[in-house]
Amino acid sequence: MNTEEAAQTMVTYYSSVTPVIRNHPIFMQYSNHKELKTDSSPNQVRAQAALQAVNAVQTGSMTLGAVDPSGLTGPSPVLRVIVENLFYPVTLDVLHQIFSKFGTVLKVITFTKNNQFQALLQFVDGLTAQHAKLALEGQNIYNGCCTLRISFSKLTSLNVKYNNDKSRDYTRPDLPTGNSQPTIEHHAVAAAFAAPGIISAAPYAGAHAFPPAFAIQQAAGLTIPGVPGALASLTIPGAAAAASRLGFPVLPGTHCVMLVSNLNPEVSSSQSLIDLESVYGDVLRVKIMFNKKENALIQMSDGTQAQLAMSHLNGQKLYGRPLRITLSKHMTVQMPREGHKDQGLTKDYSNSPLHRFKKPGSKNYSNIFPPSSTLHLSNIPPSVVEDDLKMLFASNGALVKNFKFFQKDRKMALIQMGSVEEAIESLIQFHNHDLGENHHLRVSFSKSII
Repeated sequence: MNTEEAAQTMVTYYSSVTPVIRNHPIFMQYSNHKELKTDSSPNQVRAQAALQAVNAVQTGSMTLGAVDPSGLTGPSPVLRVIVENLFYPVTLDVLHQIFSKFGTVLKVITFTKNNQFQALLQFVDGLTAQHAKLALEGQNIYNGCCTLRISFSKLTSLNVKYNNDKSRDYTRPDLPTGNSQPTIEHHAVAAAFAAPGIISAAPYAGAHAFPPAFAIQQAAGLTIPGVPGALASLTIPGAAAAASRLGFPVLPGTHCVMLVSNLNPEVSSSQSLIDLESVYGDVLRVKIMFNKKENALIQMSDGTQAQLAMSHLNGQKLYGRPLRITLSKHMTVQMPREGHKDQGLTKDYSNSPLHRFKKPGSKNYSNIFPPSSTLHLSNIPPSVVEDDLKMLFASNGALVKNFKFFQKDRKMALIQMGSVEEAIESLIQFHNHDLGENHHLRVSFSKSII
């Protein structure tokens, strides 16, 4: 602003009246900078052009003849992104949503190198890439973690062969998916998470989302010098209401105990509950109620995992009965006091070697999907053939409708059961099944259809 007094007047006024631009609330606060330094970098050239345009409008002369940024020879349009401190998983869709705020992203390739999650993103031009780099370098995707380290790639164009959860060419929707489990289509993501304030899908590629507690934080978490409001549409306001409209309860970060009711006590056990819930998170403790064995308490590792399990399993049929899952008033599942026995109804699985999500950024996060009739099988030894697996899954009386090995990796396969309920029961029965040769079968739900 022209004077300090003008800046004070503006901040004071808008502290009581929240301005809204294109349905996004805008928040104003004082910067640590006493003044803005401008130079001849392409990003500042664009900013100066915008400022001159504003001044032209205000004076009524509207002469936009200042600068033509397109004439500048900029750096590569391809950015190399490394995500440090990867506490929560980051997906291709999350990166696309963040970087596309600065211009059209044409292609994205994600990969792991030197035990670091990395990505290559190709913009329309180098100027847009530089704009994104200046704004996002050093920023955290989530509050306090998943820090972006960005550099220009030596490549000037990316060659993308498949559109899936690892790579995508947004100019070629006709590309095959390859053998990776495909993510939900972009229009589904947009429809599910159109409300401002929620990052779609980290790490769940449109099928789920972190609760608002993990959405990009405003103010202290993401103040971007020189690019005010650049991530405005990724901030918190309205997230809680949006999550509520989407059917996601707004959870405290530590509320991770669920009450599961309407169980079939004749066949439901602690182990069956663990096998099912472990698709969506690591189960720490299970307690089946002594006086009412249709009910159980399940403690997950964190509130995010509890929310995932609730949103995907509530209403699903297990052994003939639809599950009812809500948050419990208990914050933890208590083990029996020393000397007290509860007939083995309370069990601790904190140190189980079977936890799928113990490692931050585990690839298992990207393979979480709602219950479906198609199951994804992995860790299959070379000696096991199609008929072996069909017979195994039919041995509990279920119908096997279809089967397919992955073309490039016969350690993995898809198997389609007669119904979602049969798939759920098959997952419970055969996850971690010993196939010999020190191979234990891994079973999860798939979004693919054979």
